[in-house]
Amino acid sequence: MGYQVITEQVKEYVTAYYSSNNQQQLLFHTIDHTRAVVAAASQVARHYQLNEHDYFVVTAAAWFHDIGYSAIGSNKHEEKGASLAASFLAGKGVEESLVLQVNNCILATSMPQHPVTLVEQIVCDADLFHLGTDDFSNYNKQMRKEFEATTGSKMDKGEWRKSTIALFQSHHYHTSYCRELLNGKKQANLDRLLKKDNCISPPPLPGVPDHVAERGIDDAAPVSPIILPVEKPTRGIETMFRIAVTNHQRLSDMADSKANIMISVNAIIISLVIGLVVRKLETTPALIVPTLILLVGCVTAAIFSVLATRPKIPDGYFTREQLANKTVNLLFFGNFYKMEYEQYYEGMKQVMADSNFLYASLIRDIHSQGKILGNKYKLLRVSYTIFMFTLIIGIIAFAIAASFIM
Repeated sequence: MGYQVITEQVKEYVTAYYSSNNQQQLLFHTIDHTRAVVAAASQVARHYQLNEHDYFVVTAAAWFHDIGYSAIGSNKHEEKGASLAASFLAGKGVEESLVLQVNNCILATSMPQHPVTLVEQIVCDADLFHLGTDDFSNYNKQMRKEFEATTGSKMDKGEWRKSTIALFQSHHYHTSYCRELLNGKKQANLDRLLKKDNCISPPPLPGVPDHVAERGIDDAAPVSPIILPVEKPTRGIETMFRIAVTNHQRLSDMADSKANIMISVNAIIISLVIGLVVRKLETTPALIVPTLILLVGCVTAAIFSVLATRPKIPDGYFTREQLANKTVNLLFFGNFYKMEYEQYYEGMKQVMADSNFLYASLIRDIHSQGKILGNKYKLLRVSYTIFMFTLIIGIIAFAIAASFIM
């Protein structure tokens, strides 16, 4: 299926639909807003490196998500948008399962948002992307003017502000990318609304730590103190843990790759020696010693490589004493894979409720990975060293044997 071609056709259809169904009272839900949502959805989709199929679902849903406003207004506009999307895509021969995914993404944007899959989460976050941008104030004014134009009634600024504050405090971004990118500015926008509403101590947005909230606020709009129930790690610490885990995973993959190379090379050499040389030992006894050197060295090197990749699994249980003493690492599957979900759930609740326990678990997990890596690379070093000396000594031994044969 030519996803790019159909995406371009979707763009042309939606743009033409807005032009032919232009409603003067729609000051926010316009083609410009739709283009902004499509751009945001594409940005998030690229971050998650979606495949061509999912990327099409996201962009198509973004184009159609608010088209229902031009057709029937705000009431159940998501259902109308999904219906228009289904009719158009079906007419282009798009398979039914793909149409269903697009429809689910559009319907997920209805408030309160209820995304389930990653593509639905991306479309929902793109729809309210503006809450965490510098342009929020302008968008909010357009929204109020649109509300007044469509309802025919004047909306008090204070009442509108209170409803916007309620939206901010009930909303959260669903993707980790949008939370990291937008939550700081979103908190700053909320603080400004609260300041105008004469609130002294603004409540924090869901999942926004102090340092994130402070980062998005300039000197003209100071931040009121934010108190969180659980101490959150700073961005620097989060970055450190993320980099450490990523580096350890990369080093582990490299070790496994090196071990696999060593096992394969030694297996090939052993097969060649057995197939080509062993049969000649009866007639050429001088080859016995170099052949044994090569075989023993290659087998030993292969054994150490296998040991480097051989998994070691713990018992799969943790005790109440370990949990109480905060000495168990619940981030490693080996400590809980034999336990029931309820037991693990209770344990994880304790970890998440105690910042010291959380930090200790992360540190213990990184330390455990480091110990495993150290053992892997030590065994690999022995394997490569044995292989290197086996080749050197074996070639010299074969050369000496060949001189006696000649």
